[in-house]
Amino acid sequence: MSSVFEQPVTLHRPRQAAPANPQAATGWSVDAIEALLNLPFPDLMHQAQTVHRDNFDPTRVEFATLLSVKTGGCSEDCGYCPQAARYDTGVEASKLMEPAEVLAAAKLAQSAGATRFCMGAAWRSPKDRDIEKVAELVRTVKALGLETCATLGMLEDGHAQTLQEAGLDYYNHNLDSAPDFYGDIITTRDYQDRLDTLARVRKVGVKVCCGGIVGLGETRRQRAGLIAELANLTPYPESVPINNLVKVEGTPLANQADLDPFEFVRTIAVARITMPKARVRLSAGRQQMGDAVQALCFLAGANSIFYGDKLLVTGNPDTDADVALLARLGMTRSAPEAQA
Repeated sequence: MSSVFEQPVTLHRPRQAAPANPQAATGWSVDAIEALLNLPFPDLMHQAQTVHRDNFDPTRVEFATLLSVKTGGCSEDCGYCPQAARYDTGVEASKLMEPAEVLAAAKLAQSAGATRFCMGAAWRSPKDRDIEKVAELVRTVKALGLETCATLGMLEDGHAQTLQEAGLDYYNHNLDSAPDFYGDIITTRDYQDRLDTLARVRKVGVKVCCGGIVGLGETRRQRAGLIAELANLTPYPESVPINNLVKVEGTPLANQADLDPFEFVRTIAVARITMPKARVRLSAGRQQMGDAVQALCFLAGANSIFYGDKLLVTGNPDTDADVALLARLGMTRSAPEAQA
């Protein structure tokens, strides 16, 4: 005869799930982000891929196209930019494109698979009449069913509202670098000027596209500082372009040493971890990366690229090469709303 064995049972309240962002209550500190950047590469990639899969289909990549609708002649002194009037880079200034020209370019981008069409104009700060003309371009592109984005420099009061009423979905205004490195790259506008423009965009309900540039000569901690600034915006940007410096002859940074490609991948991974629901975009510098580094970036959480053979005035991988790379990786293009 078997005996009955009794054992006391203690009931516990179910534990609450940990927040997706462990720094949500206090914001991301530079120390915490630098600690992520310092992780062993496999550990960092695993963490980034886990966050990515929790928020997106990791096999799908958004295609966006960037068109320079007004090139060159900018009065700023950004040390990386070939469109600054003060640098002899061979870029000639042009007037704002006409709506018919932009429409033709947008149709071409759409037929090639782009779902977002971004328009860039080399202004320090557009005038009221410039904003009215760009608003017409926004309406023209929006009528095709594409998402619209613009990057026009600093916006004054009322400018963002005009663009929003025209149908602008996103406004791009990058922070470029950490605050403590910014003055080494740009002296013609303050960091606060950039934050003020982002605040004006947010106030009228336009989504924010905001990232930065790595490989400018910054330290790893300064890269952490850039990501901290982005991740602590309230809310953080919906779209985060990470650019790798494209060195252009005639600019002050033409002879800057190359950034270690793995350092770029680390930056992508940390952007994904700290801004889990953002579109993290591979932007400038893809042409110099090669397929293997781009594949690592997708593994690290990048899920958007600029698509087309030119990025404003610098080179970009051609469309066939991008399609072929995704096919080799078993990945496909996606519309922005295809979020898990």
